Amino acid sequence: MRPTAPLFLVTVLAAGALTACGGGSGSDPDTIKVAYNRSTDNKIRFKDNYLESVKKDFEKSNPGKKVELIPIQAPDNDYATKAQQMMRSPKTAPDLVYEDTFRINSDIKAGYLRPLDEYLDKWDDWDQFVDTAKSAAKAEDGKTYGVPDGTDTRGLWFNKKIFADAGLPADWQPKNWAEVLDAARTVKQKVPDVIPLNVYTGKGPGEAAVMQGFEMLLYGTGEDPLYDPSAKKWVAGNKGFEDALEFVRTVYSEKLGPDVSDALDPNIGTRVATEFFPEGRLAISLDGSWMGQNWINKGPKEWPEWSTELAQAPMPTQNGQAPGSVSMSGGWAWSIPQKAQNPDLAFEFIKTQQTKENAVEWDVVGAQIAVREDVAADPRYLKSMPGIDFFTKLVEVTNYRPALPVYPQVSSAIGEAMESVTTGDSSAADAAKAYDEQLKTIADGAVVEK
Repeated sequence: MRPTAPLFLVTVLAAGALTACGGGSGSDPDTIKVAYNRSTDNKIRFKDNYLESVKKDFEKSNPGKKVELIPIQAPDNDYATKAQQMMRSPKTAPDLVYEDTFRINSDIKAGYLRPLDEYLDKWDDWDQFVDTAKSAAKAEDGKTYGVPDGTDTRGLWFNKKIFADAGLPADWQPKNWAEVLDAARTVKQKVPDVIPLNVYTGKGPGEAAVMQGFEMLLYGTGEDPLYDPSAKKWVAGNKGFEDALEFVRTVYSEKLGPDVSDALDPNIGTRVATEFFPEGRLAISLDGSWMGQNWINKGPKEWPEWSTELAQAPMPTQNGQAPGSVSMSGGWAWSIPQKAQNPDLAFEFIKTQQTKENAVEWDVVGAQIAVREDVAADPRYLKSMPGIDFFTKLVEVTNYRPALPVYPQVSSAIGEAMESVTTGDSSAADAAKAYDEQLKTIADGAVVEK
């Protein structure tokens, strides 16, 4: 994990960003103001460098027009708060803001963002974006409020040496949940000194457990997922929900996963990336496309052998039913605030960002999974990191979390359910029932029973 800046530093920098808006985005019709999140690690400046390059391209192609970049250096939650504060008034609203797609619907509900459909309908490049990525920035009203610039996906990473010692194939491609568990059981029997299978779980790891662990299972059951958009209600009493919890319970009750105390540690993700995998202590992990970034380019754990010692496999659906595999994705998008004074010019900046050349550059330097078909086929992108082609293909089967205002509370309730089955305090059925009761309160009764 990257270190966060001290609170006073975040406050000062964010206040500086707000001050930089001065008389508001409307003070100069020839200047657009672009607000984005700067890493709290002062050594990480690839986003700043990229945006500076795009700024030069834009100003060259649009004589007389200027771009003012407004970096907000803060952790994600603080960045979102500062961006929302800016968007509340036309005096401080930027013309373009970088939005976590996880928060788009809540910002729409608050009246901060404007739909982009009138621009997208006239933009030929929009056809290059895959449908799943487009849906990440689409609101409940059916309109699109952001242009995504990349995403991430998730699958199974496995250690080929441990698999060889266990008599398992180097080209392992499990077809269903049972085959994943069987491989873990084989590792436990044949190579007893390693962790067979890591599935993030519990309250400590937070969204890593809920999205990367539980939802990777739930969305592979074939049941309705967490939220029913047609009914505009959250889903309770779902058999798939209980089945996903049962998978987690099986992993930990059979001691196929890390020690429970380690699994519930908020830092388990860092340990998987910098200890368990590099030290040859973990056979399989249900994990993300970005993992390789830990081991290259002076990452936190240099491990040159990772690209030959590890391999990847898609996470299968529960019983191998269509589409056969499953993934979850997050990502960010560029949005135009409702109170922006130069929206037309702001969209022109988006178009400059999303020339194919600039889109390739961003996905390479930012370790992003491409959301454009032409970028995904580009040779430079395909050579940017081992395994990138594998994780890019998962975009076809990926899913996104319901980006609704109460989702953080829903996520917390799921984490509690996962923890209760991980520790053995509850059966999957009892944990699912407890979640359903919490959900009714969280959703204020807007729940559909399955």
